[in-house]
Order: sequence, then C-alpha cells, then structure tokens
Amino acid sequence: MFKPLHILVTGAGAPGIQGTLYSLKENYDGRKVTVTGTDMKESVAGRYLTDAFHIIPAAKDTDAYLERLLALCKTGGVDVLVPQNTMELLTLARHRALFAEAGTQILVSEAEAIEAANDKHRLFDIARERDVATSGYAVCSQFGELAERVRHFQQKNGMAVVKPPLSNGSRGVRIVAEQRDRKHDFYAEKPSSLYTTLDELYDILGDTFPELLVMEYLPGDEYTVDVFRTRDRFCAIPRKRETIRSGITFTASLEQNARMTDYAHVLADACGLTLCFGFQFKLDEAGVPVLLESNPRVQGTMVMSTFCGANIIYSSVKSLLGEAVPAFDIHWDTRLYRYWGAIGVHGESMVKI
Repeated sequence: MFKPLHILVTGAGAPGIQGTLYSLKENYDGRKVTVTGTDMKESVAGRYLTDAFHIIPAAKDTDAYLERLLALCKTGGVDVLVPQNTMELLTLARHRALFAEAGTQILVSEAEAIEAANDKHRLFDIARERDVATSGYAVCSQFGELAERVRHFQQKNGMAVVKPPLSNGSRGVRIVAEQRDRKHDFYAEKPSSLYTTLDELYDILGDTFPELLVMEYLPGDEYTVDVFRTRDRFCAIPRKRETIRSGITFTASLEQNARMTDYAHVLADACGLTLCFGFQFKLDEAGVPVLLESNPRVQGTMVMSTFCGANIIYSSVKSLLGEAVPAFDIHWDTRLYRYWGAIGVHGESMVKI
C-alpha cells in the first residue's frame, strides 16, 4: 500500500484542471490523493473540484507569490506541488530548494531547461542546430522590419504568423493575411481576434515594440506530444488536434509518428526537460513535423495520455518521490471528445454536469 499524498495544484481555473485532477486521483495504484487547488481568482471551477482551495498572488509578484505558496505547503503538509501556469515555472524552478526544505517537491524541470524551452526563439535555434525541422522565422522589434518579413512569408500561401517569443497560451498570436474578406467573416465566422492584416497590426503595435517572432504559416495538421522523461525512461505520445476552439483541443486522436517522437526526444535531451511536458508541431506540405513550441509543464489535454494507458502526470509525481513507475501499456486507438460542462453553486451546495 502506498501512503496517501497531498498535492497542491496551481492554476485551478485552467481549462485542463479536471483532466489533471482525474490523472492524480484515478491513479493506477489506487492511492488516496488529496488535492489543494490555488488560483489568482476566486470564481474558478477548480475551487469546487478540488478538496481545498486558496487564492494566491500572481507569479509576477514574486515575493508574495512564493511566501503564500510556501506557507500553504508547510501548513498543509504538501508532498508535491504541480504548477499548471507557464509564467510561474521559472520562479518555482529557481526556488525548488526552498520548498524541499519544507518537505514539498515541485513537478518542474531545472531553471536552465525552463529558460530554453519557454523562449521560442531560443528553442528554434536549438532545434535547427540538431536538425529538427522548424518553419522560417525572424525576430523583429521594428514595424518596418516586421512588415518586410511578413510579406516575405506571405509569398508562399498568403499568410504569416506573429507571436511573442515568451507567452502563455495563445496570447499575442496572430495570423497575418494579405487581405481579409471582412464581410464574409462577419456572416460566416465566429468572432475571433486570431486573424488580422498588417494595417490592423500596425494600429496595435505602432513603430516599435518588444520582440516578436514572425514565422511562416503552416497549413497542415497540428499535433501535441505528451512526454515523460526521467534519467532512464522516455515516452512520447503524439496526439492529433483534430478540432481546436480558443486554443483548446476538443477532438483528438493518437498517432504513432516516429519522426515526431524522435524530434521530441532530441529536443527534450537538448533542453534538459524532465518528468512531464510537451511539444507542439504542425505538418508541412511534405508531411514533415515542424516545431511550433514547447510547453514545459502539465499540458491542458495531457489527460488523453492517461486515457490511453500512460498516466504521465501521476507517473511524474511517483518519479519525483523516488517511486518506481511501471511500464505503460498504450492503446493507440484512443480518441478524445471534449464537451462543455458546468458547475452550479447555490449557497453551500454544488452540482456538476
């Protein structure tokens, strides 16, 4: 019998919180796991899904953030802290020893690995040095240069992508089209800020701005790879993102893709990422996986790996605690269908659909 665990999960308002909780609580050991959730906001679904909930400061308020989290870990006897927000990873990685003194391990890679994986520009440079396919890209902070690079990439298929090297979720991502039929968009498309034109982008950015990546637009299928990596184990599970809404996977299927798995292995080794994390790819015209970015944390739809027989999240907790992780029995015919649910709250009562 394994001793019960107390796990603290940040980002309880994240769309993937229910999947993370499922992976921790419905574990293959039959172990009792108590989960405390935290978030910057009070009114989040995770408040009602976790066993306890606390509001914490934003990670950018470093001292207050660390003080509050450390106090919760000490008073609650937290065994493992599982971060779900990209912007807090580096702070936690740099203060692992502080939490270890309080008896809490943090599910995060070393700081150097987080720095390499979070910065898309740096990650692309690492990929190119190791013959991992990337799209064409350039870094710009002047609009004239950005416009020149956008027009260059638009020559291929009429579109280019602009995104910050450091960002969270889909924040700051835009697809810049040569021209948009706004009347058609008005009647045929749901409201979206993803597509834009150079003129509209200039109205937002002006002449100078913090660095942005300008990239070739890839029209092929998009994939996320869930990765589990320790000193003596590596597992990569590519999943095709068949339907994506607001950056969230709604329909997905698994796919055994040797090149994508090899790319994930090379990048994980090069960056030094450990435990659970992921990479995103898109296929080019020849069907070659092209690197988009890394998520050096629990990914929003990583529960799909749990469904298929590879509970990467719980296995990472076990590995962090020095426990043996059994071999995975992966069912590659697994599919995922996400649906809208809700929590109804009335006084002290709660109902979940």
